[in-house]
Amino acid sequence: MSVTNRIKQPSLAQLRAFVAVAEHLHFRDAAAAIGMSQPALSGAVSALEEALGVQLLERTTRRVLLSPAGERLAARAKAVLEAVGEFMEEAEAVQAPFTGVLRLGVIPTVAPYLLPNVLRLVHGAYPDLDLQVHEEQTSSLLDGLTAGRLDLLLLAVPLGVPGITELPLFDEDFVLVTPEDHWLAGRQDIPREALRELPLLLLDEGHCLRDQALDICREAGRTDGTPVTTTAAGLSTLVQLVAGGLGVTLLPRTAVEVETGRGGLGTGWFADPAPARRIALAMRAGAARQGEFEEFAQALRDALRPLPVRVLS
Repeated sequence: MSVTNRIKQPSLAQLRAFVAVAEHLHFRDAAAAIGMSQPALSGAVSALEEALGVQLLERTTRRVLLSPAGERLAARAKAVLEAVGEFMEEAEAVQAPFTGVLRLGVIPTVAPYLLPNVLRLVHGAYPDLDLQVHEEQTSSLLDGLTAGRLDLLLLAVPLGVPGITELPLFDEDFVLVTPEDHWLAGRQDIPREALRELPLLLLDEGHCLRDQALDICREAGRTDGTPVTTTAAGLSTLVQLVAGGLGVTLLPRTAVEVETGRGGLGTGWFADPAPARRIALAMRAGAARQGEFEEFAQALRDALRPLPVRVLS
């Protein structure tokens, strides 16, 4: 008889309790995290140890530690629970598309300007969809997508990340935002080369819009020696610094109407072809809800047509 045949099959509840304790190393915190009473959780872990014939935890009056066997088996137990979660997700998707939870991650330079259209689409076309929005920077969103914390992302591409499928939505031009009395305010044919010497204000490190703007400046011939002042964590602050005469900045076209309506600002438009960025949905390659997400992308393209963007097929 093999060792496997002598071990009693553990239940999912036992595995869930063990993984919670392994993550928190505290019975009360673990019980609260999974919505189980502390005695029930302790009993589930004890039952798992008895079924496996292995001590998983070292219990003292002050703390809980994983035994060497517990350390090895905790990762396996977590993988089993993740696989079961993916199984249930696929079963739910097959049963009824556009129902249940959709965890959408959005970058900060997109969220304020596109979410009204996204929310109108969801409320009108998918009333049974529980949309949960998470606004984070690109790196955090990608971590959340690959880890399964998020289902779908709305962000600037290309990402160049293996295992991620992009569903392009639209391209949008960048606009130069200046103080209202700036010599470039109101111009319709600004050459990119004008960016070489302008006092440029950008977002803080970590924002993809900062990286895109720097790429545009390098393409225009701006040297690394030309200073760039980084002083803002969001676009609203950035444009107020421009209005105060501290420099100029680049805004995506969808943000211009919202962010330049307070006065004191001018806008200038680049000569064709204007610098631009591409916005897309991103999902895990082979996601269980791929067909649903592709349909959602097409519906979103249609919903975004009123915006000043070039919608992609």
